[in-house]
Amino acid sequence: MKHERDLNLQPEPVPGAASSGTSGGTSGGNNILHMRRLGIDTYQEPVVYIRSDSHICKSEGFEAQSRVEVRRKDRSVLATLNVVHFPLIAMCDIGMSEAAWRALGGVDGDPVQVMHPAPIQSFSAVRAKIYGRPFTADGANAIVQDIVDGRYSDIELAALITACSGSRMDVAETVALTRAMIDSGQRLHWNVDMVVDKHCVGGLPGNRTTLLVVPIVAACGLTIPKTSSRAITSPAGTADAMETLAPVALDTARMRHVVEREGGCIVWGGAVSLSPADDLLIRVERPLGLDSDGLLVASVLSKKVAAGSTHVVIDIPVGRTAKVRSADAAHALSERLRAVGALLGTSVRTIVTDGSQPVGRGIGPALEARDVLAVLGNEPGAPTDLRERALLLAGSLLELGGKAGEGKGLALARTVLASGAALRKFEAICEAQGGRRVPPTAGFSYVLVALHQGEVVAIDNRRLARIAKLAGAPKAPAAGILFHAPLGTVVLVGQPLLTIYAESPGELAYAVAYANAQESLISLRDTP
Repeated sequence: MKHERDLNLQPEPVPGAASSGTSGGTSGGNNILHMRRLGIDTYQEPVVYIRSDSHICKSEGFEAQSRVEVRRKDRSVLATLNVVHFPLIAMCDIGMSEAAWRALGGVDGDPVQVMHPAPIQSFSAVRAKIYGRPFTADGANAIVQDIVDGRYSDIELAALITACSGSRMDVAETVALTRAMIDSGQRLHWNVDMVVDKHCVGGLPGNRTTLLVVPIVAACGLTIPKTSSRAITSPAGTADAMETLAPVALDTARMRHVVEREGGCIVWGGAVSLSPADDLLIRVERPLGLDSDGLLVASVLSKKVAAGSTHVVIDIPVGRTAKVRSADAAHALSERLRAVGALLGTSVRTIVTDGSQPVGRGIGPALEARDVLAVLGNEPGAPTDLRERALLLAGSLLELGGKAGEGKGLALARTVLASGAALRKFEAICEAQGGRRVPPTAGFSYVLVALHQGEVVAIDNRRLARIAKLAGAPKAPAAGILFHAPLGTVVLVGQPLLTIYAESPGELAYAVAYANAQESLISLRDTP
């Protein structure tokens, strides 16, 4: 194996491992169990369940959290083992989480082979990184391939993320990791010389500028095939909000048809397999709460380059409860994004924006979608901050894409929006993606009012997001918050601060209880 020489990887013996082949195997032939679907959602991590008194647990020394390889015919999956100490399953069965079940296919009762997996040779490069040695290109390729192949457990992914956190990755390592992530999945190519895109590094509830930028830019003749994510820890991702307006789970062929017809699309990236390693890393990275410019840059740019983008504008909101907390941190991130983009052949422009409060009024898929429709329709009460932020980003893309001179993009974007051309293009994109939908409405609501008079001087974005999630967002698309008190608002006693929406009374109760317990959710300064 090529990487063994480059990384000085030394495979270690595994109990019961075979002496050859790609997997460990068992020492005897009595390693057959029968698969049972347990209906347990472990998200993207395959998990299996075996009785502690099973012959396989005894003969192979399997314990809780062991990594096992499970094979069914020509399909296999690496999974984390949970040991069952009471008869949840039969002695001859192996229970399957939903992720493991999807990986193997089949039906209840099918026989499967259970064995020790081969050692993860690329993890030697992770250990070296922990002790201060930088990744090589070969090391990054081996790590990413093993991640995509499902060979890394969550514990091993957490070790990798920790080793890369803070300022532990230089530009060369970031480029190597980004290229490896691009190569791990599908890469799109378009029949045009210039493909534009935009991205926000996140941290702001309600920041649905993509649904405005795409139709503005596409209406001006640029190609913008936008792939977006669903929410992981936020109340709504761009794909969640768009899905209340049109289908987003398009395959590559359908996505290509939409872009060739309308010049742009807004689809769920998970359906087109761009940089699949990124989704697996994010799943573990978000709960850890570790910041890393290197991993963030690799995450963002791997998907942009894989989508075929040549010119990208990136929004970096800065605020005390946003993802980026200071101007210095935003500057460092901007430098890294531009440097890595240039080395990958992609022109990157960054824009540092205000991240001190939510954008628009709605927080949650349908509520955010309604804000977007209000802006596209030039309605008098449409959120000004959402409109102006989207126009700023669209104008920058129009300049970067050569449709407007330097400093003139904002005016062009404003004209396209005001004329109704952006709305017409958005409607056309929705129809091309499968038909326009009406965002749903929640059946239950609660108004949180001010208990004191004063001026709003600080807002906790993270706690607002948590309220919306407790109310059911994003799985309940109509759930979330309407926010009524942006910074600078002078409120009187009894004046509404926010309205919580839910699709069930139980979820509403959870959200209301949490909201009423938060003293610093919205900070007021006394006014005369």
